[in-house]
Amino acid sequence: MPSITTIGFDADDTLWHNERFFRLTQDRFAALLADYAARDHLAERLLAAERRNLGQYGYGIKGFVLSMIETAIEATEGRVPATVIGDLIAAGQEMLAHPIELLPNARAAVETLAPDYRLLLITKGDLLDQERKLAQSGLGDLFDGVEIVSHKTPGIYRDIFTRRGDGADRAMMVGNSLKSDILPVLEIGGWGVHVPHDLTWEPEHDTAPDGHHRFHEIFDLGDLAALVRGLE
Repeated sequence: MPSITTIGFDADDTLWHNERFFRLTQDRFAALLADYAARDHLAERLLAAERRNLGQYGYGIKGFVLSMIETAIEATEGRVPATVIGDLIAAGQEMLAHPIELLPNARAAVETLAPDYRLLLITKGDLLDQERKLAQSGLGDLFDGVEIVSHKTPGIYRDIFTRRGDGADRAMMVGNSLKSDILPVLEIGGWGVHVPHDLTWEPEHDTAPDGHHRFHEIFDLGDLAALVRGLE
């Protein structure tokens, strides 16, 4: 079996907190529109708008804010006050400026593996925001490459692991999303390590593969180095 030479890490909710800020802003959104619609109804409509708009806006805070504004207009039948729109824009700006908080053992996991493996950061989202978060994380110098992509597909992973590594069969991807981080890499013959996060965004949910020999799950990044070296 080929040895692992390249390890890709997801960023949001794998190395640092992200979804919690979306949830807090969604609570603010519900409070601003409480006179027009119930919280659960707003949540359903907002999620539908986000799904519908992924093709146009992609992943990230800017698309989320635009989807909130669209939902506010729809839910109020065009009567949403301009002050509410202003508050939603301000909420998005606050999200874009929020300090980065690393998840437990994230730094230790990356630092431990960096001397012996080629490490890549592979993340979706807005280019400027992801670059900001990586810079603030203090982890940037530990990665041999950074890939900020619009989508995470088998083809994109294959290209990245070919260009920056020794091919998919010698690569591993670590992340909190089964749909985006794990299943596409298993499909092209790589290794996938799922690190669940309590607040993973609903569209990123999927079913774990049953009995796949290259699939592993850990609940703390502190266990990653031992897992990787145990596969050698």
